[in-house]
Amino acid sequence: MKILYVDDEPDIRDVAVMALEIDPDLEVKSASSGGEALSMLDESGYRPDVVLLDVMMPVMDGPAVLEALRKRPEHAETPVVFITARAQAHETARFLSLGAVGVITKPFDPMTLALELRAILSRAAG
Repeated sequence: MKILYVDDEPDIRDVAVMALEIDPDLEVKSASSGGEALSMLDESGYRPDVVLLDVMMPVMDGPAVLEALRKRPEHAETPVVFITARAQAHETARFLSLGAVGVITKPFDPMTLALELRAILSRAAG
């Protein structure tokens, strides 16, 4: 499974990438901003199976990146999972209403991050 992880915090991004790559079936690419992620998708033709997206980022936040993805036909159906420290019930409901298939709370457990992501995707697939 190909994952694009987008987070502006380098330490968190590095930990998440390492945690996800513990699972040998996951291939992870990362971006440090929404703009970088969209450029990567547009310029390289990279097609992730899921985008793991930080909510709070400067310039272009997670919801804005999700909106931009949905305007691209090749990524209109790509599952997006938000990762955020802001995970109160009403915020999670808002993120889901924007089209995310799930929300992972920061701080996340690196040892279970891949399992948590797989569980969300499994529930979303029905």
